[in-house]
Amino acid sequence: MKISILLPYKENFSPEYAGAVSLFVKDTTLRSRFKKDITVFGHTEYKKIFAVNYINIPFSKKILQSGSKSYVYNFLKLEEQNPSNIIEIHNRPNYLNFFNETIKAKIVLFFHNDPLTMIGSKSKKQRINLFNKSYKIIFNSEWSKKRFLKGLEKTFYKSEKLIVIYQSTNKVKVNLKKKKNWIIFVGKLNRAKGYDLFGQAVIKILNKFPNWKAIAIGDEPREKIVFNHKNLKKLGFLKHEKVLNIFTKTSIAVACSRWNEPLGRTGLEASSRGCAVIISNKGGLPETITNGIIIKRLNKLNIYNSIKKLIENPKYRKVLQKLSIKNFMHTHENIVNKIDTYRFAAINSNSFKINYYNKKEKLKILHVTNFNERHDGRLFFNTGRRINNGFIRLNHSVLEFSDRDIVSYYRSINDPSGANKLNEKLFNTVYNYVPDIIVLGHADLIKKETLQKIKKNFPNIKISQWFLDRMDGPWQINKARFLNKIDYTDSNFCTTSPDVLDLPKNKKIKYIPNPVDQSFEKLNIYSNNYLINDVFFALSHGVHRGVLKKGKFDSREKFINKLIEITPNVKFDLYGINNIQPIWADSFYKVIEKSKMGLNLSQGKPIKYYSSDRITQLVGNGLLTFIDKKTQFGDFFNEDELIFYNSISELSEKIIKYSLDDKERIKIAKKGKYKYFKFFNSSLIAKYIISTTFGEKKIKYLWDKQ
Repeated sequence: MKISILLPYKENFSPEYAGAVSLFVKDTTLRSRFKKDITVFGHTEYKKIFAVNYINIPFSKKILQSGSKSYVYNFLKLEEQNPSNIIEIHNRPNYLNFFNETIKAKIVLFFHNDPLTMIGSKSKKQRINLFNKSYKIIFNSEWSKKRFLKGLEKTFYKSEKLIVIYQSTNKVKVNLKKKKNWIIFVGKLNRAKGYDLFGQAVIKILNKFPNWKAIAIGDEPREKIVFNHKNLKKLGFLKHEKVLNIFTKTSIAVACSRWNEPLGRTGLEASSRGCAVIISNKGGLPETITNGIIIKRLNKLNIYNSIKKLIENPKYRKVLQKLSIKNFMHTHENIVNKIDTYRFAAINSNSFKINYYNKKEKLKILHVTNFNERHDGRLFFNTGRRINNGFIRLNHSVLEFSDRDIVSYYRSINDPSGANKLNEKLFNTVYNYVPDIIVLGHADLIKKETLQKIKKNFPNIKISQWFLDRMDGPWQINKARFLNKIDYTDSNFCTTSPDVLDLPKNKKIKYIPNPVDQSFEKLNIYSNNYLINDVFFALSHGVHRGVLKKGKFDSREKFINKLIEITPNVKFDLYGINNIQPIWADSFYKVIEKSKMGLNLSQGKPIKYYSSDRITQLVGNGLLTFIDKKTQFGDFFNEDELIFYNSISELSEKIIKYSLDDKERIKIAKKGKYKYFKFFNSSLIAKYIISTTFGEKKIKYLWDKQ
């Protein structure tokens, strides 16, 4: 694979006098996952070049011949010898005019200036031509993008070809307490940059606040604007790293351009270093900051008043400084990820779709669910881990993404739920890991827009989801959760028979049983000789809650209490009910191995094939288990494997019977565990999810009647 970056031919790709384009290309190339595949082409007189793969294009400008034309033709000669997959042209739209049909690479055009002022994109016709010839067109701000679209039909506005990718800088730790009383101006010292306005305002500031100093960094040999003050230092042109170091120590930064700058790095870099930024409302400048003062009417008085406000109100100044760092999003990492995402999509857009079952290697699986790490292992045996174990036992590579743990970590004032950061991290994880399949389990905070974006950029990735909760009757909200992302999933699985849920017929929706797992269900309770309880039952209304919240109703409580009443001389061991606290983690296993039998009772009316994951913990650990016949589990199990009942009175009779008949109880419990492990184990469930998703000619699964 080869990615070629073509610079403007007068661009200095060197630490000596590097401009915005060179810095952008250097920063993004060095951090790209495709770094080894990237070659930068340019022409510079400086011997010291940024440390990337670089080819200097030699050319001699002939009389009456365009330097650009000669430069591009020499590049194309090199391209013919070693063709690229992607060619990225920076800030010279007219270069595309020199390309011919022999170039098969995908063309990406970067705009770093106003498109309406650049040769090759000034007219409507020229911009439509660029649109048709390019794979992507990248703008450095929304303002620049709007300028490109000016006069074009509305159909262009929503095109996926047009992308905004900002300039970037590294984010460093800044000690705000060590900030100095400095006011900084960085840029050409001319009227276009507003240096004359800055100078007039800052001289007045320095006279009023003698403990403050001002710094001007830059030069302008063509326009002399002179201001002198004992506390004003003019440092001339400095290398980029030195400028960044000064920003780190500076309290206030001013970017007061008169002209509509497409972006401007001053505000961006100053924000990343914790400066309180004052910026003019011109072009794309406001897009460089998240927190700062935007001057809507630019003049020396408003600049003066803005600086004065920050000096006289240090608390306000500190708030802006703190928020500038906290909310800064234009980091190298974020920007490079966006660039590499379209590169990846471009390279793979014509590749064949994965057919796992024709591949010898195993899958890369990104499993997104609640692994419950924040609760100290309280639910280490949850269904997500069971399915996860199944994937691993099939020898797949599995990356766990615990959505609810991540979202709880990233909650903030600006993102109260943490969902925005969660979705950003998921996309970045997909980009870095590039899974064959994403499996979602109750991942409610993952936005369907994020899945849409993944599908768009990684068309070969499959997306599947599994869902455990009830979706009938009072639990319709769960159906909405399940259906929320279904337009972007390739397969869907639930623990209720889909044919009784009124689900879309045109979607791939299948039933899966709750999986049993050999790592969790390790007990053979039927072989214990000293069982002190008859019937075990546990439910949970939440942590440390042995009773329902006021105003809530759970039919199971009424059922259990009635069962106890009509079943004398039977010892029940109950948890999460009647003020008895719920039981969790390893304590759960220590409790159940003291009982002979377990009751699998789900909330609400029985429905076809639905059961909570309680059934795995009961049957899988060797308890003789009772379940309502209306669940239709009789389609899978016989009467000598599970005990079915039609009514509470029949259940009471059977409990009494098997509490007195240890031999029969043990026989049934043993057969029930064997059957469950043979047909409903986590490896089989995991295989079914994968085979259904990828369309394998399936083996026969006990639960799959189709």
